[in-house]
Parts: sequence; structure tokens; C-alpha cells
Amino acid sequence: MKRLACALALIASAPCAACTVSTTGLSFSSYDVFSSLNQDITGAVSIRCSPAVGYSISLSPGVSNSFTPRTLTAGGYALEYNLFIDSARVTIWGDGTGGTSTVSDNAEDATHTVFGRIPARQNVHTGDYTDTIVVTITY
Repeated sequence: MKRLACALALIASAPCAACTVSTTGLSFSSYDVFSSLNQDITGAVSIRCSPAVGYSISLSPGVSNSFTPRTLTAGGYALEYNLFIDSARVTIWGDGTGGTSTVSDNAEDATHTVFGRIPARQNVHTGDYTDTIVVTITY
């Protein structure tokens, strides 16, 4: 007697999620090198996933390629700053490496606040300082 072996493929289908992201940029005002106060601002990352799925949001280190600290640059000059998950500005928002954390959620529609800070008393050259941060959504 011969036996015939067959493979049975089990396939389950789940609806594909489609997620979109939008951001409200952070624009620090003029930096006062003589101020003893940190300069704090907020921005936002908004996510819409249909249907709702679990996702995580990571932020790149920017052009400095470092999370501690990130730097805004103007030519060859740098101004240190960072982006945080919490209003106390303790937990650095990054990619989960080097002591940073990501933000996770499973809401269909959510807006997550980005807390920015330039530490006080940095002796920097005048100029327009910029950085570019890439927002990555993994779901």
C-alpha cells in the first residue's frame, strides 16, 4: 500500500491596516544665550489607522546621529536640544536604543505630543539653526 502525503495550507485573512501620519513641527523661537531658563515647546505626531492596529512611533536622532543630545546646526555651529515623550522632559523619544523610548498605541485616531527642549546657557553663534527628524511608524 502506498501513502500519499499532502500538505494542507491554512490561510487566515485579516484586513490590512492603512495608516497615515501627520506632524506639527517644532519651531523654537529666538534663543537667548543669557537666559537661565530652558526653552520648552511642543509639537505633535498624529496617527490614523483604519482599522485600528497596534503601532509604535520612533523618531530618528537627526543630523547629529546622536540622541544624547540631538543638535540643531547652522553651518559649522551646533545648538543642543532634545525631544521627549513626557512633559517632565525625562524620557527621550528615539528608536528604543541608547536609553531612548518609543511611543506605542492601538487607537484608530491619536495625537501624540512631542516635548522639545533647548537647555539654557549655551554659548552659541547667531544664525538659523535646523535639524530634520524622521518619524517612523511600525505596525
